Amino acid sequence: MVFLTILEMMNLGLRFILELTGLILYGYWGFQTGNTHIQKGILSISIPLSIAVIWALFGSPKANIPLPATAHFILEMIIFLLPVLLLISLGKVAVACVYGLIFILNKILLVFWHS
Repeated sequence: MVFLTILEMMNLGLRFILELTGLILYGYWGFQTGNTHIQKGILSISIPLSIAVIWALFGSPKANIPLPATAHFILEMIIFLLPVLLLISLGKVAVACVYGLIFILNKILLVFWHS
């Protein structure tokens, strides 16, 4: 039982790492998409910041405006899987697949453990 508890905690830690990685990927996409240095800077900061605010308000465990379960699941899928599409648009298919698979496995385990 202790082993399963440790695995569950590691999975929660992985979830946090996925959240941070997703924000980094949003910023990376914004930087790569911008045409000028100013656009690159604005996009690489404003996109992850906007996503973080949306997640904090509606999606995080301590969200100020909690959503119904279905809406929360949809928001979660959009926020965490959109980086996969953004990476594919940049030609980073292998990285997109790894990130997407890790997220899906993490989500399955979170549902299994009711975390």
